[in-house]
Amino acid sequence: MNAMRRQLNLSSVAMLQTIFGAFPQCITEFVDGSKYYIITAVAIAVTAKLGFYVQKQNRRKKWNAAGRDVVVVHTFPRGIRIPNLSPFALKLETYLRMADIKYVLDTSQPIGYKGKSPWITLNGEDIADSQLILEALAKKFNKNFSSHLTPEQLGVAQAMRVMAEEHYFWCNEIWMCLKDNFNTLLRGFPVPFLLSLAIPILKPLLARRAKNMVHANGLGRHTDQEVQDMTYQDLEALSAWLGKKDYCTGDKATEVDCAIFGLMAQLVWVSPDSPNGRKLREDCSNLIDYCNRMKEKFWPDWNDNLAKN
Repeated sequence: MNAMRRQLNLSSVAMLQTIFGAFPQCITEFVDGSKYYIITAVAIAVTAKLGFYVQKQNRRKKWNAAGRDVVVVHTFPRGIRIPNLSPFALKLETYLRMADIKYVLDTSQPIGYKGKSPWITLNGEDIADSQLILEALAKKFNKNFSSHLTPEQLGVAQAMRVMAEEHYFWCNEIWMCLKDNFNTLLRGFPVPFLLSLAIPILKPLLARRAKNMVHANGLGRHTDQEVQDMTYQDLEALSAWLGKKDYCTGDKATEVDCAIFGLMAQLVWVSPDSPNGRKLREDCSNLIDYCNRMKEKFWPDWNDNLAKN
């Protein structure tokens, strides 16, 4: 019995030696037989990386060619009903018009290094996040449209802007992205034919991403009715704050108006038939009048900046 076991062990060892002894040869033969494919794959990878680098450098040259102190706004293409479907991009463009700062649009790379849109390039420097951009531009070009406000007014304006951008925005996104399934947004955007074929595949992916984001910030954990109530409360608060004033803080438009206009313009022109759009018409109509005033004052060429349907 012991002799048989020793024989089996010796056989097993011999088999393992045969297998592992042949392994280097197998690898060598595989590499030799696949040299052409490996070299081709490496060449394609290197060419693609080089092409990406060249493309990136060419884009950078184009941005720098815009001129000294000209803001290059990196954002999405024009919308059909509104110059930009992103409320933060509309906020930025409105501010640039308010401040009379020259700018050009670039839609070749709408997402910036922080994974956000819009972002800008100014004199070779990249800046991301709409609020940080406004603050950087104000410092660079010595612009301050809120200098006449009291500390109390400034504090209220800051609080209302943060509520609108960090709370209301996400409440509205829940309806736009998850309840409406991007349908209203897509109708407001000129989708190329080839991209339209991929929309049925992209929608679930985008919805999953949006769901994860609102769940992470806490709003996605509430019921539909709770989120709707919160949204209405935000709109009512903005309407009450505006009151009978022409602009958010009085008779003059200030920086905060750019943010509020960017957000409310979506309801007025992109999704007027949504629950939030109806709320605006029925109970907060002064916000609609306000949007029209902002449009007339800072966007006299509004229609010229809309995409063709």
